[in-house]
Amino acid sequence: MATMTQLIEELWFLKRDIVSDDYDRALARLAEEIPMTIHKVPSGTPVWTWTVPEKWTCHEAYLETLDGERILDYADHPLHVVSYSLPFEGEVSHEELIEYLHVHPKLLDAIPFVFKYYQRDWGLCCTRDLRHQLSEARYRVVIRAEFSPGELKIGEVLVKGEVDECFVLAAHLDHPAMVNDDLSGVVVGLDAMRALMEGPKPHFSYRLLLFPETIGSVAYLSQHEKLIPKMHGGLFLEMLGNDAPHALQTSFLPESQADRALTAALQGLAPGAYVGPFRSIIDNDERQFNAPGVRVTMLSLSRVEKPETPESRFSPYPEYHSSKDTPDIVSQKRLEASRDLVLGLLQAFDRNRYVVNYFKGEVFASDYPGIWVDYKEDAEGHKRRFEIMDRCDGTRTPADIAHELDLSFEAVWDVVEILLGHELVSLSDVPAPSDPHQ
Repeated sequence: MATMTQLIEELWFLKRDIVSDDYDRALARLAEEIPMTIHKVPSGTPVWTWTVPEKWTCHEAYLETLDGERILDYADHPLHVVSYSLPFEGEVSHEELIEYLHVHPKLLDAIPFVFKYYQRDWGLCCTRDLRHQLSEARYRVVIRAEFSPGELKIGEVLVKGEVDECFVLAAHLDHPAMVNDDLSGVVVGLDAMRALMEGPKPHFSYRLLLFPETIGSVAYLSQHEKLIPKMHGGLFLEMLGNDAPHALQTSFLPESQADRALTAALQGLAPGAYVGPFRSIIDNDERQFNAPGVRVTMLSLSRVEKPETPESRFSPYPEYHSSKDTPDIVSQKRLEASRDLVLGLLQAFDRNRYVVNYFKGEVFASDYPGIWVDYKEDAEGHKRRFEIMDRCDGTRTPADIAHELDLSFEAVWDVVEILLGHELVSLSDVPAPSDPHQ
């Protein structure tokens, strides 16, 4: 069983374009680590308002002077060619070349990641330094690429719970020769699912989906519409290995139980983490799950500094979408911390059911070990204990109570767990008000 960083070392430099041989190789390798179903959606398949694209294969690509001096070569780095570039072969002027030779907007010595999935054109990529050095009047460009019928592939890992209602983890496996975006989310999700498989059976079921960005989530959802009503929440995993604080972005419906459980749990699990509203931290596949006609309340978890401007979310860390996004910027320790945080958030979601009271009136706390808190020794703890029990009336979940009282999920759960142990309450998937007036 490979560690997260070992998997990254194996897979990161593969040419993982959205429908490609190397993407398929990466997914097949991950399927060796954990039981996985691989769904296949043929090129040309309508998936709601989208269409699954063709398979793209680049056999060879380079830029050279007219006397044959090779300046850049796709064989050296997958990012030297625009992903899904049209084939092209011929001489171009310096001026025309500069139009089609892309550079990173900020980094001088990085090759950018540029893609033309749905706006077909040819293109090469290089560092700013290299482009600045080009001084010949004419150059020769060769891009031997082809488009062919293929299959978009989606990996699905399922941990069955006591009920079919599920929570969805998701990450994207495409992006050639890059690590933090988003192999880091892939391996963290995979490791979290391993832990769920090895632990006690959860109440809810849990799915991990690995797919190409955007088109993958649209394809999966459109092919599994009957499953959507059973999706009670989700978490998109991205950029989880770099050195930045954890950021939890809420769903389109921030008052949902999934949002309330995860944001309350974050408070006690990750000091230094912060929460931001939908579309304020990152923009990724959580959009497709939250979209009209779907409305799965999927949050996202990443390691991102607080955005300073609305545009910041399109440049979430310095090495983003560049050849600088290598194994050097992630660490096993940070990946493990992210995995542990994911597991803590999932535990809160799994526990977050309506607390139904069997007791009437105020509990005689002294008769139940663990409930009584001496107000003389801990006045705040005494008050908080009764504030939590006052709200155990079948209309609130632990997350609801946590938000009402501005407590962490764990602080509320500690009390609920004691009440469960004394059989003073039970948990219900649906509200069960005990107020005789209702």
